Amino acid sequence: MSITAALVKELRDISGAGMMDAKKALIENNGDMEASIDWLRTKGLATAAKKSGRTAAEGLVAVKVSENKGVAIEVNSETDFVAKNKDFQLMVDSFASAALQVADLESLKSSSINGASVSDILTDRIATVGENMSLRRMKSISGDKVVSYVHNSAAQDMGKIGVLVALKGENTDFGKQVAMHIAASNPAALSEDDVDPNLLERERAVLSEQARESGKPENVIEKMIEGRLRKYLSEITLLGQSFVVDPDLTVKKAAENAGTVILGFVRFEVGEGIEKKAENFAEEVASQLNQ
Repeated sequence: MSITAALVKELRDISGAGMMDAKKALIENNGDMEASIDWLRTKGLATAAKKSGRTAAEGLVAVKVSENKGVAIEVNSETDFVAKNKDFQLMVDSFASAALQVADLESLKSSSINGASVSDILTDRIATVGENMSLRRMKSISGDKVVSYVHNSAAQDMGKIGVLVALKGENTDFGKQVAMHIAASNPAALSEDDVDPNLLERERAVLSEQARESGKPENVIEKMIEGRLRKYLSEITLLGQSFVVDPDLTVKKAAENAGTVILGFVRFEVGEGIEKKAENFAEEVASQLNQ
């Protein structure tokens, strides 16, 4: 596989490694991005693997709660200008309300609002504004109580980050604190049991390679691996994280003290995982002049 400058730049942006180190990693791993990140980490040349993909798409996340159910949706637009438009916001709000009545994204797209399907409403809005849009995702959650929180709010119940927290119990004040914690800390999973096994195995492999390069005895290495893995899990799981309101407590312990159980959560951030094509304005103008 050809190792292009763009590929090297992408790996540098993700890993924070130097140009030559990034290029060597890609060569060693035949251009495989994830394997190259792991290779850099085992060599101590990258601090940590960041989330794949850059947050680049615009739009809004909306959250709605009705009784013991909450939903979150994301609707993308090409520009932030459109996301700030009142008509776009009203459309997103209507989609979120409709989402409370359905089970999944495909059902939402085909559901009817004032006699028109959600898909058709979106298509009409695209034609009116002249900008591409998409209803990207939806997720629902339920519990005795569901609490919502929106960060960087653009309008009621919508903004750049939307969070839902499902609780067993009635302590909504605590639930709001947890929702704000999730917005800030972005945990990957609720508990250790919910962590993707592939992610865990990949991290274990990286930690094992790092530990063995220390040259220590095998019994010491195993303890090093387990200790580092426990630390990693405490950082990426909600229940294992230090609670932002009281860092001396884990979120799990704080929930116990509040007399409630966190059943689950949803966190949507606008554009996460979508990579936006970088445009060269000068080249764009030149191409239009040459047409």
